[in-house]
Amino acid sequence: MLPIQEFINETWQVRTGQPLPDHLILLVWSLIVSPYPLGGLFGALLAGPLAIILGRKKSLLLNNIFVVATVTLFGFSHRPGSFEMVMLGRLLLGVSAGVSMNVQPMYLGESAPKELQGAVAMTSVIFTALGIVIGQVVGLRKLLGDPQAWHLLLASCLVPGVLQLAFLPLLPESSRYLLIDRGDMEACLAALQRLRGTTEVAEELAELEEERIFCQGRRALRPWELFQDRGLRRQVTSLMVLGSALELCGTNSAGIPEGKVQYAIVGTGSCELLVACVSCAVIEMVGRRKLSIAGYGLMACCGSIFTVALCLQSPLPWMPYLAMFCVFAFILSFGLGPAGVTGILAMELFDQKARPAASMVCRVLMWTMLFLVRLGFPFIMEGLSHFLYVPFLGVCVCGTICTGFFLPKTKGKTFLEISEELHRLNFPRQSQGPEWLGPEVIQATEL
Repeated sequence: MLPIQEFINETWQVRTGQPLPDHLILLVWSLIVSPYPLGGLFGALLAGPLAIILGRKKSLLLNNIFVVATVTLFGFSHRPGSFEMVMLGRLLLGVSAGVSMNVQPMYLGESAPKELQGAVAMTSVIFTALGIVIGQVVGLRKLLGDPQAWHLLLASCLVPGVLQLAFLPLLPESSRYLLIDRGDMEACLAALQRLRGTTEVAEELAELEEERIFCQGRRALRPWELFQDRGLRRQVTSLMVLGSALELCGTNSAGIPEGKVQYAIVGTGSCELLVACVSCAVIEMVGRRKLSIAGYGLMACCGSIFTVALCLQSPLPWMPYLAMFCVFAFILSFGLGPAGVTGILAMELFDQKARPAASMVCRVLMWTMLFLVRLGFPFIMEGLSHFLYVPFLGVCVCGTICTGFFLPKTKGKTFLEISEELHRLNFPRQSQGPEWLGPEVIQATEL
């Protein structure tokens, strides 16, 4: 932050011959930071049409255009002395993040076998946390954290882009997209065989064919049509409530005392990476619903203790350490359930024709909530002081209740089975009637 602010001041002084006042430096800095969530919002809007028209794989490959443009702007902004190039680079980086955070879970989840759908889709969460940790390490002063190398640090996002451009073309397109959206049976069969490493894919191909028949004659839904379809009301409600809760639960606004920030920065990235790996390992054993309930419940407990610790930190000198422990426990609880589960909701709760629109709605909502939280948190902190986490506690409680009442069990089920279960929940009167639990009765006579 400080090297870039110094760059802003030096650039302005070269242009005008006068230093930039401190309040204007902060203004320009905020204009550099704020385009990222705005770009993410635009990228989320762009991701749905791209995933439908180009497919999941080609959308991810095309997305690297924004990465290359971003790196070019970051890498060459220092030489001409242009902080405007940094602003534009941040906007394009947000667009790239918005597209990839939408399309990646779709591509991974649609390519995985049903018994590993959740775990495979959650690998995007693991690599996001890994990127945070690598960024913290690379940003150390001994590496690229030197004041003269900040533009290289920003341009280091080129590395994952190059790796994706090198290896993603070697992978097949999503088999579900090829069969259900494109109707290409041969390409779907070839993709399945490559993904599974065997030619024995008849059973899975039959499941995909059933899903194709279920979606036959329907076009891809537009985002606003999700709210008009009664058969999607439970899915849309769960998506909006839990998507909002993910950003409003307080993880982006730790409220840590200034003297402890350096320790929190070192620890939070490692905590997120650790718990993302644990969550990915246990999600297929425990289930999405239980993980999410446990995560929000633990977050509510940790937030309550954190509030008490903030109130008592003056008379009791050891309370700040308890507050710091609660912060780490809060982050661990968040990563254990809500962070990973919410990211794959749009993929699992919606069928092939509604999934791109649902992903777009979810990510637009999350980017918007993130922007509002970052905008409003300073006022919340000033107005509520030690009770700043009370509104976030309410969000955690709502997340727990919504998960318990609305989120169905999806562990080990195919997308078609999930869709049929949700249809029964959305239209309970159509599925009423006595259910026979005894042995099967064959009403026929043998001739």
